[in-house]
Amino acid sequence: MEIQTPDWVKHAVFYQIFPDRFAKGNPPHSQVAKTLPLEPWDALPTLQGYKGGDLWGVMEKLDYLQDLGVNAIYFTPIFQSASNHRYHTHDYYQIDPVLGGNGTFMKLLEKCHQREMKVVLDGVFNHASRGFFFFHDILENGPYSPWLDWFKIERWPLSAYDGDKPANYVGWEGNRALPEFNHDNPDVREYIMQVAEYWIKLGVDGWRLDVAYEIEAPGFWQEFRDRIKAINPDAYIVGEVWVDSRQWLDGTQFDGVMNYLFTGPTIAFTAGDRVIRDYVEQPSYEPYPPLDAPGYAAKIEHLLQLYPWEIQLTQLNLLASHDTARLLSIAEGGKNDPSAEAIESVKLATLLLFTFLGAPSIYYGDEVGLPGALDPDSRRGFPLESQWNPEILDCHRQLIALRHNRPALRTGSYQVLFAKGMTYVFARQLEADELIIAVNAGTTTAQVQVEVPPELSPRHQIVYGDASFTWNQNHLAIDLPPRTGCILG
Repeated sequence: MEIQTPDWVKHAVFYQIFPDRFAKGNPPHSQVAKTLPLEPWDALPTLQGYKGGDLWGVMEKLDYLQDLGVNAIYFTPIFQSASNHRYHTHDYYQIDPVLGGNGTFMKLLEKCHQREMKVVLDGVFNHASRGFFFFHDILENGPYSPWLDWFKIERWPLSAYDGDKPANYVGWEGNRALPEFNHDNPDVREYIMQVAEYWIKLGVDGWRLDVAYEIEAPGFWQEFRDRIKAINPDAYIVGEVWVDSRQWLDGTQFDGVMNYLFTGPTIAFTAGDRVIRDYVEQPSYEPYPPLDAPGYAAKIEHLLQLYPWEIQLTQLNLLASHDTARLLSIAEGGKNDPSAEAIESVKLATLLLFTFLGAPSIYYGDEVGLPGALDPDSRRGFPLESQWNPEILDCHRQLIALRHNRPALRTGSYQVLFAKGMTYVFARQLEADELIIAVNAGTTTAQVQVEVPPELSPRHQIVYGDASFTWNQNHLAIDLPPRTGCILG
């Protein structure tokens, strides 16, 4: 079987937006937004508080995103919900009115498409919420409800809110606020398929599938793919799976997954023993213990062998998300005053992110140095420009522009050339477009001799970073300052 994945994803730079925290329309566009009792935007976030970010605010920031080089947005959930993160879905057909409602979303979608930006939504199809109509009917009518078989009811009575009593139904991860769907019920299956089809027909460019690994009903994701691709063959289907994902990446289900198998090793290599353990142990994606260059090379080469090439090119690569702490804080960044070492770790990891195959994804605010420990701290309000870190932002701007300008960084081959000590060197090549990327994650200057394969011609221009180098036929001698990286191209 020939595996087919959306070509546009291979050329995409994603930006993940947590809508409540990215931007507020100014002035507020709805009476609801004007009167809500909201947390101060710049205050540290709480688990349940709202800050009032909305889709009008996103529209006002499209110029910023386009100037940054972003051409795809992944939104965490935007459907009507009773939580600031909106993973507790009340209505899959209604955009949360606090965010602006359906009309505002369609206007945003149109504006994004006018700028050739794609829009991917978060599909929470493993579970719903206590406020979801079908489950709420069960709470009201008990065993007389016609929707009993939509969920996993164990016994009576149900206790949806009193934590001192057993819930008596299955909630995701034991959370009674998130009743799990019964995906073996054909009606449930059809309902979810129709929801997914509805938004694709309206022009949404893909789905990120929350806890996709939890849905084990035979053939579910195969049918999901078939029905979505029948409407739009270029729709992107990306699953949230944190581990080896071969069972989903066979060409019949997902186009890619959130590539935490890249995230963990990259943090372990660039942050090393600076990693604050408490920030990475739950959830675990193995950014600790530290890796040297040979260890990092082994992880990357193993990752590149796991999946077909067409899948590798449409993986969603990331350094952080709403489910993790931010790298700036993981790498001893502190709460609000990041150390020089943490900034260096971010820049090195960002270099590796934008030179890896697959689509890079920026978690909102990472590009300006927004810190954040574990949830809810990783979900702060997007900072004022006066609080941006210009060094980190400049790093992102340069690397995004380079990725757009050099096709080898998007779809070229990936070959490890050198991995010793803390120095890692690799090449990206697509026909005549060739680049050599070198990273010194160590604390001393690296002086290395790299034997370059004959199919690669000498590169004599530094297109990113700073280093000194000489060529002797196919031998590259390079001096890299500590904690820096460069690209020869």
